[in-house]
Parts: sequence; structure tokens; C-alpha cells
Amino acid sequence: MDERAIPSAALRDAAAWEPLRVWIAEQKLHCSLKVGVYEENGPIPEDTAWGIILADVAKHLAEALAKEGLRDRDVALREIFRSFASELEEPTSPISGRFID
Repeated sequence: MDERAIPSAALRDAAAWEPLRVWIAEQKLHCSLKVGVYEENGPIPEDTAWGIILADVAKHLAEALAKEGLRDRDVALREIFRSFASELEEPTSPISGRFID
């Protein structure tokens, strides 16, 4: 399995937590999510918090693509947004699965 490194800030911070893990396995997307944390403890609603998290991930992706010389940052961010909106409107495949502990 090809896992990403844990960021050093997460290793230093005893209060760090992992909200999302994503894999491509058996030619499908598989996710492990920690939901409810913001609803219980946060000053903002859970869905709003996840919107912010996903937007920040998109910005990090666009920046990484630019650093690798693969895309202009702004072009990449627009395409990520376009693809995201398109996938919500007309999914390329149905989601399935279950919640596990």
C-alpha cells in the first residue's frame, strides 16, 4: 500500500485528529470519514466545516500541481471546481458503502 506521510505538525500536536482518508482500491474510491466533531464541539455547522475543508484541499491540490509544473495554479483550481460541480450534478458513478467504526 502506498500511504502518504503524516505531516510533522500532526505528529507534534497531541490534539491533532484525522478527518478524512481516501484510497483508490479495486478501481474505486474508498473513504474513511470522522463526522460529527464540528457538530459536537465546533462553532460552525458540520456541513459548513466540511465545505471549508474540501475547499482548502482543492487549493492545496492546485498549488501542488503548479509546483510540479503540471498546471497553472489558477487554471487548476478552476478545473478542480468545474469537475467537482459536474460530479455533484451528474455523477460518473454511484456512491455506495457503509459506515464502519
